[in-house]
Amino acid sequence: MSHRGIAGNNETSLSHLPEEILSKVFAAVSDTRTRNSLSLVCQSFLRLERKTRTSLTLRGNARDLHLIPTSFCHVTDLDLSFLSPWGHALFSSASDPRLLALHLRDAFPRVTSLAVYARSPITLQLLLLLPWPELRHVKLVRWHQRPPTSPPGSDFAALFEHCHSLTSLDLSSFYHWSEDLPPVLAANPVTASSLRRLNLLTTSFTEGFKSLEIQQITAACPNLEHLLLACTFDPRYLGCVGDETLLAIASNCPKLTLLHLGDTASLSNRRGDPEDEGITGVDARISRATMIEVFSGLPLLEELVLDVCKDVRDSCFALEMLGSKCPKLRVLQLRQFHGICLAIGSQLDGVALCQGLQSLSISNCADLTDMGLIEIARGCSRLVKFHVQGCKRITEKGMRTLTCLLRRTLIDVKISCCLNLDAAASLRALEPIRDRIERLHVDCVWNGLKETDNLGQSFLNFDLNNLDETCSSDLNTNEETVNYFDSAEWEGTSQKRQRCSYSTSSQDDFSFLQSNENGYLCSGSWERLRYLSLWIGVCDLLTPLPMAGLEDCPNLEEIRIRVEGDCRGKPKPTEREFGLSILACYPKLTKMQLDCGDTRGYALTAPSGHMDLNLWERFFLNGIGTLSLDELDYWPPQDEDVNQRSLSLPAAGLLQECYTLRKLFIHGTAHEHFMDFFLKIPDLRDVQLREDYYPAPESDMSTEMRVSSCSRFEDKLNRRPIRD
Repeated sequence: MSHRGIAGNNETSLSHLPEEILSKVFAAVSDTRTRNSLSLVCQSFLRLERKTRTSLTLRGNARDLHLIPTSFCHVTDLDLSFLSPWGHALFSSASDPRLLALHLRDAFPRVTSLAVYARSPITLQLLLLLPWPELRHVKLVRWHQRPPTSPPGSDFAALFEHCHSLTSLDLSSFYHWSEDLPPVLAANPVTASSLRRLNLLTTSFTEGFKSLEIQQITAACPNLEHLLLACTFDPRYLGCVGDETLLAIASNCPKLTLLHLGDTASLSNRRGDPEDEGITGVDARISRATMIEVFSGLPLLEELVLDVCKDVRDSCFALEMLGSKCPKLRVLQLRQFHGICLAIGSQLDGVALCQGLQSLSISNCADLTDMGLIEIARGCSRLVKFHVQGCKRITEKGMRTLTCLLRRTLIDVKISCCLNLDAAASLRALEPIRDRIERLHVDCVWNGLKETDNLGQSFLNFDLNNLDETCSSDLNTNEETVNYFDSAEWEGTSQKRQRCSYSTSSQDDFSFLQSNENGYLCSGSWERLRYLSLWIGVCDLLTPLPMAGLEDCPNLEEIRIRVEGDCRGKPKPTEREFGLSILACYPKLTKMQLDCGDTRGYALTAPSGHMDLNLWERFFLNGIGTLSLDELDYWPPQDEDVNQRSLSLPAAGLLQECYTLRKLFIHGTAHEHFMDFFLKIPDLRDVQLREDYYPAPESDMSTEMRVSSCSRFEDKLNRRPIRD
């Protein structure tokens, strides 16, 4: 930090650097706690930290907004969507809402990006009494239903009337009706034409935007570059998206670089049935000729997502045209597309000809085989991210070959709901990139996994050297590999593709590597894995996870576990705990998302012989106190019959054993006296209840948390002394 000068008495420290250099150093620091610590060093550091802080998420109680300091005048990105009590009107506790809104405007004069929980139209009307002159990006959040007294379009009227320079609008977490937006866009043509990004991928929709509404939206916003829409492709519904709608999008918005069309059925994110053949029996009204015409009309496309959920057949030729008509395409996601890669002979076809792709996601492709995977790896040789879901015909052999061919680039993989790829098979298939992968999702399907299983062995029966001879002429020999994640690690390194040799000889001594049956050498440690995502059935255990091959993840920092299934009718588990304590083998694990929101059971009195959700929560959370977590997001199980997701007494008692927690977010409700348990966690700084699911309860009038309950708990939390 400092050293004594040659003269002997003077010391040189970091504070002696020119302010221009220090400003760049401070601007590069993104961690909030680190920035807060820097601001406490001295007055000059405080001034520089405030000057370089451009993003701020306000927490705390909305009643204290009048106490906001005025030193954050350089903030450009302001998030007001997480104020407490969560989900309540922003200015409901203010004696003079207009004065408070003007105070916010004065405290943050340079805001260009705003996120706010807009429970009712009055919130935006007050915030925009004196609008920010440079406001360009707005994200509206609302999980509660639209007030029945609000006229259609009133939620957006103030925004479009006062913010003529608006370029980005995000409604992906905003509960509204599809007919609300088109009239507002038509009534404000100047603001509508200035929009460049529009996110309407709203999960609250049951049917999404109708075909006519999509045509009206795209006609009103001709300069859109990013368009994300929730819709329906089911031809049995009126207003479904088909050829006419797709052609209108390409004609009205030719500047699109990102197009995401998601069927509302794909937004639930529930795991399908691995036994499903992948054919729905209902064909979407999307023809091959239309797809080719759409791709020709959108030459600037860089990202394309078509979550159709209805069968799109014979797509091979159209996808070949996609590669040639959209040369900048880098991200592609397809659902329910069949024939994407025919894999006939050695000639590349279909999606394999989209050779600039860096990210590819394939879901529910009925005819995708191992040879199709190999052909994709040969053609799309720059893939950094590969997700495959619901493909019944692919096996460990094909996935392992794909990872071998993409070893130089592939660092993000998801394998889900594939019949022949359980957890152990998926991890064996990823052995060639075990030392390189950074993000991973697998399904915890154990299929009778035992501790004595030899999981390091491969069961492949072909020689990768022969495959490499076939593939070498088709591989892209471009020396430049695009860095998908802008990682500095890749900068300046030689990326020239060379033909790999998978030697079976053991002449060299690599004591730190493991050799598999193919002779491919790979590290036994998942040393770069930072993020792990798991799906697991409601009655399965997490304990076989290390035995399946994930025993050594020295740098794993974050894990997401999604538990799904119906507890009703399930027998009582034979084990005492679900298995969270097994995660203690990961020394750097500090963040966890435990999502039991898709677990259904009896919240109230269960029938005789059945367990209620209290006992199931105890089963899921047993052992969580053994983990050294800093941050935890927890979704309690739900009772769909009463629309209740509430923290139980056993769950509150087990969560209080997480003594290292600093942040705890419960995505549901809780009793006030249950929340008091968390006051025993010594360093806990941030606790919030978020009912971020549709429809969020309008009010909790029994014993659940209300505005006064949240305020009382937060007062107790803030009165405690914190060691650091």
